[in-house]
Order: sequence, then C-alpha cells, then structure tokens
Amino acid sequence: MNKQEPTSLHLTLPNRLSYGLGGAVYAVKEAAYVMFVLLFYTQVLGLSGTATGIVLALSLVWDAVSDPMVGSWSDRFKSRWGRRHPFMIFSTVPMGLGFIALFAPPDFVLDSELSLAGWLLGCSLWIRTALTFFSIPHYTLVAEITQDYHDRSALMGQRTAFLFLTTLLLPSACLYFLFDEGAGGDGRFIASNYVTYGWLSALFVWITATACIAGTWKFIGHTRVDPARAPSTPGFAGLWRDFLSTFQNRNFRNVLGYDLGATASYGITIALNVIFWTYFWELGATEMGVLLGLSVVIAVPIAMVFLKTAGRRMPKHDIVKWAVVVMLLDLSWPYFLRWFDLIPDNGDPVIFGILVVQNAVFMSFFILRIVAIASLTADLTDEHEAETGLRQEGGFYAVLQFTTKLGGAVGPLYGGFALDMVGLEEGMRPGSVEQSTLDALVLIGAAAIVPLMLVAFVFTFRFSMTEERLLQIQELIARRRRNE
Repeated sequence: MNKQEPTSLHLTLPNRLSYGLGGAVYAVKEAAYVMFVLLFYTQVLGLSGTATGIVLALSLVWDAVSDPMVGSWSDRFKSRWGRRHPFMIFSTVPMGLGFIALFAPPDFVLDSELSLAGWLLGCSLWIRTALTFFSIPHYTLVAEITQDYHDRSALMGQRTAFLFLTTLLLPSACLYFLFDEGAGGDGRFIASNYVTYGWLSALFVWITATACIAGTWKFIGHTRVDPARAPSTPGFAGLWRDFLSTFQNRNFRNVLGYDLGATASYGITIALNVIFWTYFWELGATEMGVLLGLSVVIAVPIAMVFLKTAGRRMPKHDIVKWAVVVMLLDLSWPYFLRWFDLIPDNGDPVIFGILVVQNAVFMSFFILRIVAIASLTADLTDEHEAETGLRQEGGFYAVLQFTTKLGGAVGPLYGGFALDMVGLEEGMRPGSVEQSTLDALVLIGAAAIVPLMLVAFVFTFRFSMTEERLLQIQELIARRRRNE
C-alpha cells in the first residue's frame, strides 16, 4: 500500500480565512430561511402558516436524507481534484439560481395556495440539495487539514464566524437599505423588494463559494487517503451502511442526541424571532437591521476571544454544557421583564438595548456550542478510525447535519402552527394585534423550546473528548500505520 500522505500544514490566517468563507456560503441559505421566507410567503404572498411550515419541514427532511448520501459518496470519491472539491465546484451555480427563483415566484403560482406551496417546496429542495453538495464536503475538510485538537477549533471558529456574520449582517444590511420604510410603506411587506434580495443572495453565493474553493485548493492532497482506509462497500446500499456505521461510536451517538434537542429548540426560536421582534416588541425594519448588525458585531469577537483563552483550558464538551445553560437563561429574561412591567413600553430606546444584549449573549454562546460540537466531531473521526480502521469524515459530518436538519425541521413546522393557532393572519400590522394573542404566541414557543433545551443539556453529560485522549488515539493510529 502507499503510505505517503501529505504532511501537516502550519495553518496561517489566510488558510483559516479561506476555509472559513465556506461558512458564508451556507449562511446565505440560513439568512433567507431564518429571516425572510416565513414572513414573505405568509404575510406578503398569503400562504397559510401551516402550509408554509409543512413545506419547509418537508424540504428539511429531504435535506437530512440527502446529507448522508453525499457525505458517504465524497468519502469514497476519487479524482485528480481530491475527494471534496469536485462536489463544491459543480454545486455553486445551481445554488445561486435557486435563490433567484425562491424570491421571484411567477404570477401563475400566486393565484393558488397549492401552486404557491409547490413552488416553495421545489425551490427549497433545489437550494438545499445544491447546498448539500457544497457544504458537506467543505465541512469535512477540517478533519483532514489538521489533526491538532485546538487548530480544529480555530478552523471551525473561522467557519462559524463567517456563518454568523453573513447570516445576520446580510439581512441586517438589507433590512436597513432594502426593506426600510419608504413611499410604498413598510418594505418588509412589498413583494418586489424580495426579488432584489434573491439576486443579492445569488451573487453573494457565487462570489464567496468561488473564493473558498480557490483558497482551499492547496488542501486537495489532504483529502486523498489510502484505499484501505476509505469505505468501499459498493452500491446505494453501501452508502447507507456507511451512514449507519457511524452510530457504532458511543460518543457520537450522544452528540447526536444532544444536537437533536438543541437544534430543534433553536429552530423554533429562530422561526419565531422575526415574528416576535415585529409584533411583540414592535421593531421597524431599520431597527431590526441595526439590532442584528450590532448583535453579531458584538457576539463574534466575544466568541473568538473565548475560544483563544478559556477554550484552550476547558474541554470541548464542557464548553457545550455551559453554552446550553446560558442560552436557556438568556432566551427568557426580557419577556419576564415585560410581563412584570419592569421595562418601558415599546418604542423606548431601553427596549432596543435589552434586545441587543439578549441577542448578542445568545449568539456568542451559540457560536461557541457550534464550534465545540463541530471540532469535537473531527476528533471523533479519529476515534472511529482507531476502532474500525476507516476514515469517514464525510459520513460523520453528514450524520451530524442529518440530525441538525431533522431538528431544524421542527422550527418552521411548529412556527407555522403557532401563527395559525393564535390567529396571526396575513395583513396584520405591528400594534394592531391584541397583547393576549402575542403573550399566547410566546408561551406556545416556550412550551417547546424549554423542554428541548433541557433534553440537550442532559445529553451533554454523556459525551467527552479531551486533548490528552485525542493524542492517545492519534498515536495508536500512527503505530498501526507504521506496522502495516
């Protein structure tokens, strides 16, 4: 067998930045679906909340099923461009086209709820499939570029920083400049503004994906492995067996249990956040744009500083544990202040300041939990190789994405159900909705968010990976290769 493998690279800042840009590609989809799709299709186009929620949930289920297939395929793929980059290259153009179609449905689908729901489903399936072909191979690169316990966190930190900066700054800028209050009224309720947003999303995807591919080209050699270490079970059934084999790792099974609870809770939070800001707190589009921008500008540096300081002294599983606790507490305190009349009425600058603080704290610890879980998963691919002899980075990250997206499917489904349950209908404007209706909406959200966060917290006690343990695993793998 060929035992020559690429030597470890010293990771420079440009190396980390070029890898991190892939997070911006993924974030364009997050920004669209987190901030605008539910509002656009329900309050602007008139699709019912339940129908929108079901369609978005279905697209997420397909996304979750396709991820393991692409991950396993890339693990066994062989080409002169390595295992990962061909998938990233050929997904870029279709991805951008999907965003253009998503926000510019043709006139013939607008007269029928069934046709409009079908258009939303088709566009969502298209975007998510193209993104899977880019993001899963890109995600796996971190486990191949470096074996260092902390360097993996640094790479994931860059990816997550770009992801959050784009997820929030892109819609923030558009809320401020594109969806602001103009001669036609509140820009969030004007359909033509969303056509422009779709084109901006496409351009952003094409630019950042191209830059990421070019910047990570030097790592192609690190994606190649000896055939004896790659999965080789033939056929479609083999891909599924590769997928199922990742569950042999006990640590990874518990990570997935945690992730299901955490992402389902987060999905509901994000699906309802824009609705809460618009109706419960009565923020305008410009205020929401500034809120998102300030929050992310505060949160990303805090998270990066924490990773460089406490993150080097605290194992990854403990970072996840504390992040869950802080996020759970942070979600609730502004609403208690409102219900106990401890804060001014809506419109007072104090309200805006409270929401900036709340959102910045939540995002800081959410970034930390994402980085810690993604970096820990890279370590578990080494543990899996020590146990089975196979490298399955794509399989591991695809399964992680699988559970993340299954959990995320709960968000729009539950969010759409909540909107219909409290009677928040098309055309309603901030200030015109009864406070009892808004309180009911918050309580319906909390009834799902809190139990799911508690489930996630319980699972954080059931997985671990320290730097010392990782070094032992890597030494075992190295000895095995030397003896082959």
